[in-house]
Amino acid sequence: MNYKVELIDLRARYAEERKKILKILDTTLKRGNLILTPELEDLENKISRYTGSKFCLGLNSGTDALMMSLWACGIKKNDEVITSSLSFVASAGSIAHLGAKPIFVDVNDDLNINPDLIESCITKKTKAILPVHWTGRMCDMDKISKIAKKHNLIIIEDAAQGMGSFYKGRHAGSYSKVAAFSAHPLKNLNGIGDSGFITTNSKDIYEKIKLYRNHGLAGRDVVKIFGVNSRMDVVNAQIIKFRLTKLKTIIKKRKMNVQLYKKYLKTNKVKIIPDKKYESNSYVMFITICENRDGLKKYLEKHKIQSLVYYGTPLHKHIASKQYNIKSNLKNSELLSSKVLALPHHQNIKKNDIIYVCKKINEFYEK
Repeated sequence: MNYKVELIDLRARYAEERKKILKILDTTLKRGNLILTPELEDLENKISRYTGSKFCLGLNSGTDALMMSLWACGIKKNDEVITSSLSFVASAGSIAHLGAKPIFVDVNDDLNINPDLIESCITKKTKAILPVHWTGRMCDMDKISKIAKKHNLIIIEDAAQGMGSFYKGRHAGSYSKVAAFSAHPLKNLNGIGDSGFITTNSKDIYEKIKLYRNHGLAGRDVVKIFGVNSRMDVVNAQIIKFRLTKLKTIIKKRKMNVQLYKKYLKTNKVKIIPDKKYESNSYVMFITICENRDGLKKYLEKHKIQSLVYYGTPLHKHIASKQYNIKSNLKNSELLSSKVLALPHHQNIKKNDIIYVCKKINEFYEK
């Protein structure tokens, strides 16, 4: 279907950046070296400065960043890791791939993990808390940090959507031993394919992941451990480095677009989650809470407006989670997952398009 208003308009972004992107491709490909060159290290240094971390490592996806973060922190088979029940599958999958068990905690109305429910889920097997900064809004890291300190637990931030997000002036990733970020094409800091990175202040974590991401090679013919191939390619590194210079502007535009929704939406059937004074949301996605969500989605599609259920099934309800015999009360996650709807808010959308979307939403509920 050809949409009049697209949720994420990657074509528009490419049209805007085409000359610069093609120049980057030409310059990079002419050099003839695409793996682990100084260009990647330059990006890593720039991300470290932006986030306020000592170290950064470019990897081939946010999922790999999560798995390697957990691995580098010593998470192993039969350990338990507490995380949110409302997230992308990688949050739980990264835990499961190490043989550990994801322990799901219900969410608050802001879609982030409810810290007041964490302590009741801690057992002797609990080794870490993995908070997810969902849609670019950071979790209540003050409470989570206190709980982790009290119970001697590691914090590993799932900051896949956290680039450009702040909590009380501190960037996502600064509350944990290591944090995982994604630069998937749908993120606000994105490459042209799968890619991701970790940030940390621990030299030990940095050295472990640096070795592991490159087959465990300490030299051309020296294998210290059996690692994996998870290196961010230099083409992506160069494009992400260019886009990093535009990130603040992109987030600013997205915030302005959310304000337009607040102005032109006249129904009380669509809730826009409010931002707290001490948090700065990067709005990777603009998730609203809608009554009769599925009906609204069909109505918008009829009028060529793209929206997205993000996501309709909480993690504990998937077939893959049955093996954990989950009995926790996760009612808010289940309720909110039946109402969440992402609306178009990207930096290339026009004001009149947002007004059009709001008009159709208002019409739907007036009927």
